[in-house]
Amino acid sequence: MSRIVTPFAWAASRWTLGPRALRWGTTAALVMSVVIVLGGAIVRVTSSGLGCSTWPTCDGHGVLVVPDTVHQLIEQSNRTLTGVLVVAVGWAIIAVRLQRPWDRALTRLAWSMFWLVIVNAVAGGITVLAGLNPWVVALHFVLAMALLATATLTWHRARWRGTPGAVVTPRARGMGWAVVVASAGLVIVGTIVTGAGPHSGDSTDLRHLVPRNGFDWGSVVWVHGLLAALVILLAVATLLLVPAARRRAIVFLVVLLLQGAVGLVQSLTALPELLVVIHVLGAALVWVGAIRVLLDADPALFPLRSAASAHVEVLDGGTE
Repeated sequence: MSRIVTPFAWAASRWTLGPRALRWGTTAALVMSVVIVLGGAIVRVTSSGLGCSTWPTCDGHGVLVVPDTVHQLIEQSNRTLTGVLVVAVGWAIIAVRLQRPWDRALTRLAWSMFWLVIVNAVAGGITVLAGLNPWVVALHFVLAMALLATATLTWHRARWRGTPGAVVTPRARGMGWAVVVASAGLVIVGTIVTGAGPHSGDSTDLRHLVPRNGFDWGSVVWVHGLLAALVILLAVATLLLVPAARRRAIVFLVVLLLQGAVGLVQSLTALPELLVVIHVLGAALVWVGAIRVLLDADPALFPLRSAASAHVEVLDGGTE
């Protein structure tokens, strides 16, 4: 019985793209994954979260309409960025699938980005329909971080060739995972800080209608700060104890210290909008940095890519 040939398998049996297309496609997906996080922060601090009060249409008039207000323009621009992100991810998927040899794991990573974009777009719509409920907003941000993680892994896999026989010590693996887990906790608690703070994302005349999550803002800021200190200590420990990840740990530590400085200043200056946006961008960079520290500390996460181990499709096609 003949196997089902998907459109991508059919295309791969006829055309091939080079490594440059793969590098550019995965880079575009990674950059846009950061940009979409930045766009969400701008929507929030400009009080444009309900610039379009319905989803997927804007105020029930259409997906894209001529904006009546600045808030509507900003919210629609952010939604348009999702379309650009889909194009970038689509480019990455096609570039991955048309490589020779075909890397099945890399293909799955690329498709994971696509499905996370879709899920997060729906979460963004629920955020609007839920009137910017802080817990839904937090979920929306966490999903964006999941997309960013997948984009980072895809970007890394597209470039990495590995070292045959590389030995990963339990200490190196443990330090790498400790950095990622602590950084994930830092990001999650950061969403709770946001949900307790003054920037609810709604326009000024509706702000009193948007609930906060009920936590004392000062208390959760302290917890957030303690977690940040923990991540900094883990970065220093990785720098000293894991030679394979030393260079990456230095970069990660610098980003952490800059992010901590921004967070401290914004907490002491009543959360100015520009610093909030910079802090959200910093959170994205910290998360990417944590994942890259793990990848250096535990390179066995991605086995060596080679023609012998890759799944190569020929003219008779195959399944995805």
